[in-house]
Amino acid sequence: MSTPHPSPRRHSLFGSALAALLTAAAVCTGDAVAGVFPYGPRHRSINDLGNQFVPFHAHLWDMLHGRARGGLLFNWQSGYGTSFLPDFGTYLTSPFAPLVGLFPREDIDLAVYVVTVLKMAAAAAAMAWLLRTVRRGPWWAAGLLAASYALCGWSVIEASYNPMWLDGLIAFPMLCLTGEWALRGRRPAVGALVVCLCWTANFYTAYMATLGAALVLVVRVVLTREGVRERLRVVGRAAGTTLLGIALASPVLVPLFISSGQAYPGLVREFQPVSWADTFARLLPATYSFSSPAVFVGTGTLLLLAALPFHRAVPRRVRLWWAGLAVAVLVSFQWTPTHLAWHVFATPNGSPYRQTFVLAGIVVIAAWTGLAAGLPGPRALAAGAGVLVAVALWASGSELVGGWAYGLFGGGLLIAAGSWWALGRRRLALPAAGLLALVLIGQGAATTAWGMRGKLGGLDDYPSWGAEHSARAGALAGAEGWPAYRTDPSRPALTGNDPMLLGGEGGAYYSSHTPEVFTRTMVALGAGWTSRGRNVQSIDNPVTDAVFAVGARLRPGATIARAEVPPLITTRPPGPEPSYAEDAPFRNQELLLGAKVYEDPVAPGVCREGTEAYLWAPEYNAYARLTGGPGFRLDGNAPRNRAAVQRLGVSRGAASALRFDSAPPPRWTLACLDRAKLADATARLRATAATGIEVGSSGIRATVAPGTKGTAVLSSPAIAGWTCNGRPASAHLGLVAVPLDGRTTTVDCSFRPPGLLPGAAVAGTALLVPAGLMAWGALRRRRRPRGADGLPSVAADAGAADAAADASVPA
Repeated sequence: MSTPHPSPRRHSLFGSALAALLTAAAVCTGDAVAGVFPYGPRHRSINDLGNQFVPFHAHLWDMLHGRARGGLLFNWQSGYGTSFLPDFGTYLTSPFAPLVGLFPREDIDLAVYVVTVLKMAAAAAAMAWLLRTVRRGPWWAAGLLAASYALCGWSVIEASYNPMWLDGLIAFPMLCLTGEWALRGRRPAVGALVVCLCWTANFYTAYMATLGAALVLVVRVVLTREGVRERLRVVGRAAGTTLLGIALASPVLVPLFISSGQAYPGLVREFQPVSWADTFARLLPATYSFSSPAVFVGTGTLLLLAALPFHRAVPRRVRLWWAGLAVAVLVSFQWTPTHLAWHVFATPNGSPYRQTFVLAGIVVIAAWTGLAAGLPGPRALAAGAGVLVAVALWASGSELVGGWAYGLFGGGLLIAAGSWWALGRRRLALPAAGLLALVLIGQGAATTAWGMRGKLGGLDDYPSWGAEHSARAGALAGAEGWPAYRTDPSRPALTGNDPMLLGGEGGAYYSSHTPEVFTRTMVALGAGWTSRGRNVQSIDNPVTDAVFAVGARLRPGATIARAEVPPLITTRPPGPEPSYAEDAPFRNQELLLGAKVYEDPVAPGVCREGTEAYLWAPEYNAYARLTGGPGFRLDGNAPRNRAAVQRLGVSRGAASALRFDSAPPPRWTLACLDRAKLADATARLRATAATGIEVGSSGIRATVAPGTKGTAVLSSPAIAGWTCNGRPASAHLGLVAVPLDGRTTTVDCSFRPPGLLPGAAVAGTALLVPAGLMAWGALRRRRRPRGADGLPSVAADAGAADAAADASVPA
């Protein structure tokens, strides 16, 4: 009796499982070799990973466990209150993100790492499934090629510390799969849902993945369909599915796009393509750079692509189209108009080759197209190896390559060429496949470790959760008094988003969506920033603490400084509309407070005895001090960094003159705070403030005394989306405001992200389409003629050629 062969679907599952395992093994091995968290003492959270993404996932953990201040629409913890849905849509809408809730909160760094590895593994599994959908072939080969896609240089070097980009790595094969369904006239409703999921998970990389999937579909249509009408019908189905899926994601996408337009402007750069030597250098393993495309996908895969034009078992037309597509996409990276098209028509701040994963995917699909038609012969392998050697020689003009890169590349090329040749010999097939897997793991691990070495050497890094984090978080939790007052994690900060990471309701906030009104308001009051205004720091100042209701502030040593402050909503008397003055933070603070509390120095650089000296020097990048007092570092480094207002201490008169440790900056102001005057001003605000304050997840309600005229001021930035007492909120010096006419006794404000309702309306309308398609499909299946056995009759599968291809390579 013959043993039944596993079904094609089961073979596809085997390939996906193998791809995922190889990917996870290579990534974890590379990180272990590099000695980074969680395998060694070196920090893994470099740059935005530690500064943004880990804190955002910590906030998601709090939301999942009911501990967050705010909800899906609004975040009370950051920036003294800011919109959260755009941040959620940018950083946290991946289906993998909620997995962090399964870990203890103090293991948030480990949770993000596990999610990162799982995303890479999922991308490999999705690509393996796509390959065997495009054309049948040996499942183990699909697993190897798919793992090389997930281990591409872009993935392990750039996206590994931008976890949301990895959703694009998953999206590309998934979107190509929807193209295959459109090609075959299948699953339009499911295809739309897949597009929706991809665009919701991370719209930025999903956009690039969609462009790449469209190019792949064009080649598939040209090669498998005849006649303009039939080809246009396929393209129309694919376009309709894509647009429908994007429409379904509108409740997230529309608010996100609007918020991006309202964010503080980032750095604008002109695209400068790198040399071809640098470009070709990134085809080699163990190279590192953030300004060139990390195209490396494993030498075994690159050899199959290079051999494709010489692979005679593949029709010439197929060879030209697939090899031509790979070359055309690479060239498009170097031409400014197409570069801009890949990046939503704006050169990104940072890596200018963020679309590289699409090229890696196209390389893998092209390599699979050749392999599925049969193993390349010795001549094709020799010719392909020659092409790669020529590329490596060209790359010798780049400073990015060294001995490790050439050693790994040369050794890998020899082993890969021998292994692909040996696969045609039955007795050698198994060891040859094993060698290909070992080479892939070795090169992937080496590239991972090499990239981590480069990142740690050139980028900021942030410590994983440890004793310092626990101490600060514990102190903040013990001082909590929300909503009676705010608790601010203060400075010096561990990250740009300490309120989300550690707790409290502070002024610090770092996001791609940092509102321009928030940045400008905080800067007018003397705040510092990094990341050119996107990373706004908390202001450690008693005047602004009174304005923003900060009643508890973290100090070094995990101690808490407390103050009597007004509540979240205060009132101001009638009067002309005030406006901030430029370069006058101390006067602006007084304007917002409603009282004069600072004195001018009694002599240049000298405050009256008993007052507190505060220095504003936004461009100063050195230490300043009062004579005989400790030095305080100001980190102004325009335009990237801006130094915050700095307290220097209590003045002893002439004996406490201001001293700069380096050349004085071009702009600076010394102001002298009278604490008694501040106490009086605070008491007046408390006496006329709102009472009975109730705070919800995205709103606030309070009562003001009958007959009160003027303005009620909520100590939160006046970002778009606030509605108070049934009308769009007003603004008072950058904060949310409500006019009081003497008859109003209630202040009732709620926040809704701009674009949420239109987005929901678009999605609701679009949802009717896949529902109708699914109903129509069910009706057609019910009406389908049935065969003699009582089952629906199915047309003969046109995959006979695919089955033959399966047999041409050892399974």
